[in-house]
Amino acid sequence: MGAFLGARVKERYKTAIMQALGVAVVFLGFRMAFGSKNDVMTVGALIAGALTGELLRIEDRVLAAGEWLKARVKSSSATFSEGFATASILYVTGAMAIIGAIKDGSGGDPSLLYVKAILDGSSAIIFASALGVGVAMSAVSVFLYQGAFTLLAGRLAFLEDGAVQAAVNGVGGLMVVAIGINLLGILKIRTGNLLPGLFYAILLALWL
Repeated sequence: MGAFLGARVKERYKTAIMQALGVAVVFLGFRMAFGSKNDVMTVGALIAGALTGELLRIEDRVLAAGEWLKARVKSSSATFSEGFATASILYVTGAMAIIGAIKDGSGGDPSLLYVKAILDGSSAIIFASALGVGVAMSAVSVFLYQGAFTLLAGRLAFLEDGAVQAAVNGVGGLMVVAIGINLLGILKIRTGNLLPGLFYAILLALWL
């Protein structure tokens, strides 16, 4: 729906949409990040994640996956990979993706995932109007990510701990801010390389 509408929107309106999205995403990211209970741990996990992600070249692999999907669906969108990468990273950050999947897998309660689906779906329409149909392909990333947590839910119940959720939201929030900065065109941050920071946040929260 978003890609269909975007094809009929003038470029200056797309620019306005992107700028509004960038500001909104930065705001949401800071709101998430302020949920952190330990600033040093949040910053440390983010830096460790950035170094690990750079070593593993996660950003390059996400973009390559976007190009592979683009070839498979025979899309001509110039922003296909960007839309896929941006939406994929945005939709897997934050505790809602992890906790919702665990509640679904362990207790058969998908209500949190339904809420997330409504939020993600609504924002996807707006994102796709500016970045094209590649945004829809982020469903693949979300399926694999949340599906893994759902299948392993019985062994991951400890992730529902409040301190772990706060840590994930702290690091995830800063990642969302980075996505907003990219959307605004202020700086190009390789946000995909920050993803390991979420797992460092979990480990540090459990350890501390």
